[in-house]
Amino acid sequence: MREDVEALDITDVAANWVNAQVLARQIDERIKALADLSDTPLFFGRLDYLHAPGAEQAEGAQGEQFYIGRRHVHDAAGDPMVIDWRAPVSQPFYRASKKDPMDVALRRRFGYTGGELTAYEDEHLSDPAEAAKTSRLLQQEIERPRVGPMRDIVATIQPEQDEIVRSGLSGTVCVQGGPGTGKTAVGLHRVAYLLYAHRERLARAGTLVIGPNKSFLHYIEQVLPALGELTVQQATVDDLVAHVEVRGGDDAAAAVVKGDARMAEVLRRALYSHVTVPTEPVVVVRGSRRWRVPAYELEELVRELLDRGIRYGAAREALPQRIAHAVLVQMERSGEAPDDRVQDAVARNSAVKAAVKTIWPVVDPAKLVLRLLSEPEFLAEHAEGILTDEEQKAITWAKPARSVKSAKWSPADAVLIDEAADLIQRTHSLGHVVLDEAQDLSPMQYRAVGRRCTTGSATVLGDLAQGTTPWASRSWAEALAHLGKSDAVVEELTAGFRVPTDVITYASRLLPHIAPGLTPVASVRENPGFFETRTVDGDPDVVAACRELLAHEGSIGLIAADARVPALAEALTASGLTYLAPGEETTPDTRLTLVPASLAKGLEYDYVVLDEPQAVVDGEPDERTGLRRLYVALTRAVSGLIVTHAAPLPAQLG
Repeated sequence: MREDVEALDITDVAANWVNAQVLARQIDERIKALADLSDTPLFFGRLDYLHAPGAEQAEGAQGEQFYIGRRHVHDAAGDPMVIDWRAPVSQPFYRASKKDPMDVALRRRFGYTGGELTAYEDEHLSDPAEAAKTSRLLQQEIERPRVGPMRDIVATIQPEQDEIVRSGLSGTVCVQGGPGTGKTAVGLHRVAYLLYAHRERLARAGTLVIGPNKSFLHYIEQVLPALGELTVQQATVDDLVAHVEVRGGDDAAAAVVKGDARMAEVLRRALYSHVTVPTEPVVVVRGSRRWRVPAYELEELVRELLDRGIRYGAAREALPQRIAHAVLVQMERSGEAPDDRVQDAVARNSAVKAAVKTIWPVVDPAKLVLRLLSEPEFLAEHAEGILTDEEQKAITWAKPARSVKSAKWSPADAVLIDEAADLIQRTHSLGHVVLDEAQDLSPMQYRAVGRRCTTGSATVLGDLAQGTTPWASRSWAEALAHLGKSDAVVEELTAGFRVPTDVITYASRLLPHIAPGLTPVASVRENPGFFETRTVDGDPDVVAACRELLAHEGSIGLIAADARVPALAEALTASGLTYLAPGEETTPDTRLTLVPASLAKGLEYDYVVLDEPQAVVDGEPDERTGLRRLYVALTRAVSGLIVTHAAPLPAQLG
């Protein structure tokens, strides 16, 4: 198939050089999408239907057989050999069961090792004599060691996951899922499905995956390309709002206030305070005639634009046309017959432009936020009745910046500037946005993401128990309201495919203290996993635990409180153990990653050494946030966990 595309000759097809460039680019993208992946087989399953799908189920009718794979594969004659996993005919591979066989006689799963076919397993779904059983190949695939970046899960999607993956484009879906329930994979596969089902629409509107940090995005970046989808953009929230260079930070109190949704109204008030009521008429001179628009009529035009609630910039662009129209009405009354060209000329008249500049001046969003944070009187005027005196004091800079360039902007400031920019000019909306680790966003960050999908839909992924910011979401209803998607459907995933039973049971001891309303994750893994708490006598014992786990196959993560990382890095180096930073790919020679607890979210390792749980808790501004950070760190292991501690363990762990 790839060779066919490479052999295409567009010399006589393109009408001009522009078309030729577009065609050449499309061909290049198609060739990339058809690239061979050495460890990724083209098919992983087979369905034998009792009857041909779509045909009447008459007695004696012949069934049909389909191979299911990551993408559509056809032979030289164009006949399908492998059916895309997203096609309707593939759905029973994920949904069919002994209770509801969906007209499937046989479901076959194929097992691979390094891309080579090594096993297969059959289920005769329509045979009442065969009992339902757990798939051994499915279990092996789920428990396969994690080395390198995140993989797709097309061979192991479960029925409850498939329902979310195949839900329609028009609605927003929020997935609440505990550690190891596959919510990130579900979100990414939902994008792949939507691109398959609504390709033209999403090609025009665009799709975006938003992750918590660069390490996480690097970890997941190969999933969609492996499924043949190369057009999805990836970014963090900080990337989206990068109007200024971020060089500073906020303490927790200031960040909470700046992230509060009330700041949107403060910004709106501050912005529209620049609009002034006209006190002078506008006099337009054209040839020998003078046309006068009185102040009271200008005031009516301004109040009408304000009452309509359109964006500041759009209203400013409309005002000269409104004034010009008032002049044209006078011209028509005097017997003239002006047209649109005359109106445009009047709108560009120097007197009209000068009046607009005075009445509705240009406002720079960064300068507006700079003034709010630098001038206590300006902030007090527009935050009256919204923010308390203490809250205003918390966000006012102790040392005001002189200019936008010299200011040490924080991430929360950049979000405020993005809000102000949207009040002035509408933000471009995409067709679909996936927001992962959503529970950590502030209300203002939710608004920033929501602006990117006002005319599109979203897939929101997260776990309220893993909220590790002082402003973390308290409920999905509240979070979705800030996103502008109050009508979203909330789905909960509770079956754990990644975290072993003993590990998730231990970590779940924290749930009553961090998220009392959530259902604990129930591990579906047959392997209970390796779990141990170990009292140590210094860093050499922690290094010894890492060396012990390196005897096993797979990736190893040493997770520690951020403040402990330099000392552990020194101990690892002194012992001769090489290690990676989060997001760097493991190799056969280097399988150990040293992970600050603040970057552990969303990552997974076959085996984990968790250093000093109490230090992880103490590294956060408050105990609840610290316990949530600990819950995240405890649930990164796929096969085994060793908890090392010299200090006593947190009381909440029992």
